[in-house]
Amino acid sequence: MKLARRTVLGLASVSALMAASRATWVNAAWAQTVHPLAERLAAYAHGLRYDDLDDATVERVKAHFIDALGCGLAAFDERPVHICRDVALASGAGVATVIGTNRRTTPELASFANCAAFRYYDLNDVYAGPFSGHPSDNIAACLAVAEGERATAKELITAIVLAYEVNCRLCDAFDLSTRGWDPPVFSLPAVALAAGKLMKLNPDKLTQAVNLAINDHIPMGQTRSGALSDWKGIADAEAGRNAVFAATLARSGLTGPAPIFEGKSGFFRLVSGSADVNVDAFGGHGIAFKIHQCGLKAYPVVVYGQTAVVAGAALAKEVGDLDRIAAVEVATTRRGFQQAGNDPEKWTPDSKETADHSLPYITARAMFDGDINNDSYQPEKLHDPRILAFMRKITVKPEPAFEISGGGTPATRITATLDDGRRITRQVESMPGFPGQPISRGDVNRKFRSNVDGRLAQERMESILQDLWALDRTSDLPALLNKVALQA
Repeated sequence: MKLARRTVLGLASVSALMAASRATWVNAAWAQTVHPLAERLAAYAHGLRYDDLDDATVERVKAHFIDALGCGLAAFDERPVHICRDVALASGAGVATVIGTNRRTTPELASFANCAAFRYYDLNDVYAGPFSGHPSDNIAACLAVAEGERATAKELITAIVLAYEVNCRLCDAFDLSTRGWDPPVFSLPAVALAAGKLMKLNPDKLTQAVNLAINDHIPMGQTRSGALSDWKGIADAEAGRNAVFAATLARSGLTGPAPIFEGKSGFFRLVSGSADVNVDAFGGHGIAFKIHQCGLKAYPVVVYGQTAVVAGAALAKEVGDLDRIAAVEVATTRRGFQQAGNDPEKWTPDSKETADHSLPYITARAMFDGDINNDSYQPEKLHDPRILAFMRKITVKPEPAFEISGGGTPATRITATLDDGRRITRQVESMPGFPGQPISRGDVNRKFRSNVDGRLAQERMESILQDLWALDRTSDLPALLNKVALQA
């Protein structure tokens, strides 16, 4: 009888454990069904306030804003930028300024044209992880919508922090490179939420903005494969344009497919694979914002080439006579190998777009010139026989030890084998402007000046910089943007 009682009690305990386990599973499933990711992202966006930002984060926003603006002004006359600007302005008058002019268009087209300019030289900021992106691309959309909505500077800054946070956190959660998708995929929800916040949408409409932005606009990784086209610098501009339009539609009451992430034909199943995105761990309330893990570039090359420029220039200086080099091996991250060292076109780049994503070209040019700048992609330099011959000595390989997560600096190791068999190696793992080595206002100002040199008079340039560093106190965004007009 006692044995039977113990057995019954044991069965009851097992039963209770199984019930508890089922309850846990059901609760988890219920939580995902009732609070899908789009809703949780919308709740975070709706709840974020300027008061949640510390002084260091506001300062960081201003630095990235100035950096992006300078990059955009530098690229003002480039052909793809000119095309995008002409298309944007052809729609007629609007409420959002096209940077470099005092003319306006719709917020979505201003976002498109301005992002194309910010991104063109591949010199604006970057977030590097398993899947990297350029979150300052999203500043263009935030600025266009803020101007159109007559938002305050503090509302603009909050929206920029929000866009960075969503973009970077999703980069951490998914490595879409293994599935063939392109980084602007995460600008879609980031910009939809930032634009919707500037429009003061409620959580439900913010959710719909995400649903609408994601469903029909997933960009493919072919953008960055093989010989690269103009679209390499425009893809994120298009994502921003689509996301701003999605937020506009959501404001008017349009609904989108849901749940966009978890649905049976949604983002998780068709695009990314499942992932646990803990929105409670996003920035604010004592948790650092991801903008602090973004790097400000020193050179107009793909992020995986930043340290290659430094390593290559240092190695060449030690070798002296580059004719003595028989072979060069470049070790980079897995993603660096995929993007910049795997396609045969990277050894014969015929355009700026391919060359600035070519580790062989970046390495060779840095070794010969000691630097890479916006002029390094002139046709005569791309077709320089010395560079093309030297590039045939270069091999690129992935180095597992260089993998990074959560924001960092992609390392590069360059090894030269000389004609006498001696090997010389240079490895660079960090550099100024990236996490661990933040740059000062003076560094940001120097880069801005170099980008706009010859376009703005010195006195005007210094006045503009003063105004930009006071972004959080400005009361007239359109007037601020008019100050940087290069033409009517």
